[in-house]
Amino acid sequence: MAGLTAAAVAAVCFLAYQASANVPADLSAKPKAPSATAPSASPGGGPKQPDRDPLAVPAASGTGERVVYGLADRRVWLVNGDGRATRTFTVMPSTVSPPPGAYAVTSRSGTVRGSDGVQIEHVVRFATTQDVAIGFSAAVDGSMPEPDPTKKTGGVRMKRADGNALWTFAVIGTKVVVVP
Repeated sequence: MAGLTAAAVAAVCFLAYQASANVPADLSAKPKAPSATAPSASPGGGPKQPDRDPLAVPAASGTGERVVYGLADRRVWLVNGDGRATRTFTVMPSTVSPPPGAYAVTSRSGTVRGSDGVQIEHVVRFATTQDVAIGFSAAVDGSMPEPDPTKKTGGVRMKRADGNALWTFAVIGTKVVVVP
């Protein structure tokens, strides 16, 4: 048993070393502009698709100032009156998600305990689904763990800085559009 454990630890250490050896020296460097050469092939054999601009507001998400929540993208866009994203960020969805559609911010709370027992701040509620209030929030401790799949929760979690931005942007009555 000790030999098996030692082998497992050695394998993990080796993989960790390989991963660290392949990390770029400067992760904050901007990606290089695309070249005019032919597109490279994807693993499936077809031409590689260009990366989608994360600031690009999803199509069919309405018009005007709004919060857009992309269920599949696990992303939120804060969109100004001109239809441009002023900020976008990833989120950790709750176990209960609202159906796609248009909603409005109905209530806000500065600091409360979430249905998962975690202390949260800047709660912005906009829907109720399956008798669960759905809203955006940030954990005070900064965590964004996967929610317990056995519990019905409605908190869409984000980093604290993103929660601060959403809190400032999404006052009562602000439109929230949920897209698939």
